[in-house]
Amino acid sequence: MRILLVEDTRDVGEAIAVRLRALGHAVDWEMDGEAGDALLAVQAYDLVILDVNLPGLDGFAILKRLRARRGPVPVLVLTARSEVDDRVGALDLGADDYLVKPFDFRELEARVRALLRRNSGHADNALILGNLRLDREARSASVAGEALDLTRREWTLIEILAARPGRIFPKGELLERVFALDEESSENAVEQIVARLRRKLAAAGAEAEIRTLRGLGYQVVGPEA
Repeated sequence: MRILLVEDTRDVGEAIAVRLRALGHAVDWEMDGEAGDALLAVQAYDLVILDVNLPGLDGFAILKRLRARRGPVPVLVLTARSEVDDRVGALDLGADDYLVKPFDFRELEARVRALLRRNSGHADNALILGNLRLDREARSASVAGEALDLTRREWTLIEILAARPGRIFPKGELLERVFALDEESSENAVEQIVARLRRKLAAAGAEAEIRTLRGLGYQVVGPEA
């Protein structure tokens, strides 16, 4: 998914970005509060990870502006402040969850999964379309119980489509959600990923199908469609 990380501590930011990118997410990382706020004004994200103590504009101000501008993008607040009032303040301003530094990166990953899962309307980590099963925690895919070998970007794209079966995703939206701002990409790259996914799903006998709607985009449908 497309994630914005606003964290000014370089080693912490680098570690978070590396781990989330390894899981297949497209991560944009800003170290300045004003820069993070400017991105949120023009770019849609599936999740925002927001430090509280930032240069330029603090995390509370960014969160307040974000909630005033647009709707329900989930926000995970990172804070070095352990006082209850600070945690309550973040939640009252519209944060969905928080972590107090220092934290275990496994817990961060679990909270990211939970927020993304909640945002897509799923109660657990499994996405199932016929005999195709996606396990979001393990980031693994299988068809009729047999493992399906996917690249990081193939996994990300099928996860996006399968989380909302039947919905039509324009190429431009998929491009934004699969690739970060600093990555070379084009709509042709999305077409290539879809083509590879189709071949792998067909070869494995998957009952799920990725359909092209000319001029509109792509959707995934199950056997009941």
